[in-house]
Parts: sequence; structure tokens; C-alpha cells
Amino acid sequence: MYLMLETAAAATTASTGSMMLSSILPFLIVLAVMYFLLIRPQKKKDKQLQDMRNNIEIGDTVVTIGGIVGLVVSIKEDTVVIETGTDRSKLRFKRWAISEVTKLNIE
Repeated sequence: MYLMLETAAAATTASTGSMMLSSILPFLIVLAVMYFLLIRPQKKKDKQLQDMRNNIEIGDTVVTIGGIVGLVVSIKEDTVVIETGTDRSKLRFKRWAISEVTKLNIE
């Protein structure tokens, strides 16, 4: 009798473990899909944007997040001074405010 109870207890423990695994598995799959579809591409895009901002040089044409277009005339640690318009007015922006860079082609 005791042997039958032990066997029954072992069977329920095994079935409980497999039931727990089968209930957690969909959540793990959803997390993996979210990582590969949302988190990983966003990190890649952020890295490319940071590299673009770090490679700004004097003479490049930039567009800010506000839509201001200008020519880079000075670069400091975390700021960029751009020249805009025909009156050559100068504006200072933080590097994070640059959304697009067009490199100067010297040939």
C-alpha cells in the first residue's frame, strides 16, 4: 500500500512540473518575440543615431529635431554651433538635438 502511495505521489509531482512548464512556456515565447521585434531593433537604431551624432564634423550640414537646417561651424563637448540663413546667424544646440547629418563632400 505504501508503495502505491509513493508511486502516485511521484506521478503527481511529475505532472505538476510539466503543467507548470506548459503554463510558463507561452509567456517565455511572448517575451522572446518582443525582444526580437521591439527591443533589439530599437537598440540598434539608437546606436546608429549615437554614432552619427559623435561623427559630426565642421562643415557638415545638419537638421535639428525642430527642423532647423544649418552648417556646422563649431563643435564643443556636447554642443554644436550651426550657421543658418543668408544673414549667417549662429545657433547653439545640444548634440542630442541633431536628427540628421549630411557630410561635406570634398573632391
